[in-house]
Amino acid sequence: MSEPASTPNSNKGPRPQDLDAAAVRHQSRRLASAAQPPWLHEEVAGRMAERLTYIKLQPRRVLDASPALGASGELLRRAYPDAEMLWHEADAVLAARTALARQRNWWQKLRGASSGQVDALPARPEVDLLWSNMALHACADLPGVLAAWQASIAVGGFVMFSCLGPDSFVELRPLYARAGWGRPAPDWWDMHDIGDLVLKAGFADPVMDQQRLRLTWASAESLLADLRSLGGNLAPSRYAGLRGRAWKAALLAQLETLRDADGKLALTLELVFGHAFKAAPRLTVAAETHVSIDAMRATLRKGRESG
Repeated sequence: MSEPASTPNSNKGPRPQDLDAAAVRHQSRRLASAAQPPWLHEEVAGRMAERLTYIKLQPRRVLDASPALGASGELLRRAYPDAEMLWHEADAVLAARTALARQRNWWQKLRGASSGQVDALPARPEVDLLWSNMALHACADLPGVLAAWQASIAVGGFVMFSCLGPDSFVELRPLYARAGWGRPAPDWWDMHDIGDLVLKAGFADPVMDQQRLRLTWASAESLLADLRSLGGNLAPSRYAGLRGRAWKAALLAQLETLRDADGKLALTLELVFGHAFKAAPRLTVAAETHVSIDAMRATLRKGRESG
């Protein structure tokens, strides 16, 4: 039986985003073998890219923190054609997929471009934009990831991200409860809680918003196939038994109860979007103060520009 990434407190129930570590690894390997990133991720990437028009900063260095499944590379290149494009994948299998895809890119070879891979965060040198599309909901340590992102971004730069919200697949909860199958999905972080974590990580002026998508299918089989293409259930409290033909037949029968007035099977997805800036550090007066050279230079530069 697999060990969860973090063990929920039995008195308080699951904490936000408790994930099964083994399930996360299995999902990454299965999605890495797919010919294309998940269909939903491409849609969300386009919605994220539309938000770039509100940001006046033209980054010189861009880091895509979820390239393998984020379906964002071409969008970022079109938005910032003169920027240096970098990428980072925490999962080794997804990193290998991205590296192989870049090796096969004849245009990159023709230009003599480097791989652009950032092996570990914080990124050095720092970047002006860190982008992550549809990855945070599969992250067991969200505060730690946000801290690494903040340390990777230059003063004045910004982060932009998207992920699933806690009301995604809400229609499946009573269905799974009736069948005794545990949770159909993790208890993902709420939009407001993510905003609080962004502030605690040291970012400034976070802007959070959400969108809801109502997806419909003609058949339970097509619904199940699409859900599988998005990943899988990462909740530690999910159904623990072996899933055979009988279980699948029972699941398909339960899914039939989701038909709406038009005879379609319907599910809700909650998409969470956020962006925030990295402000210059505040210099405090104390008996002894430690300030990095880079932070001091950035503060002095900002003072000259505003003078």
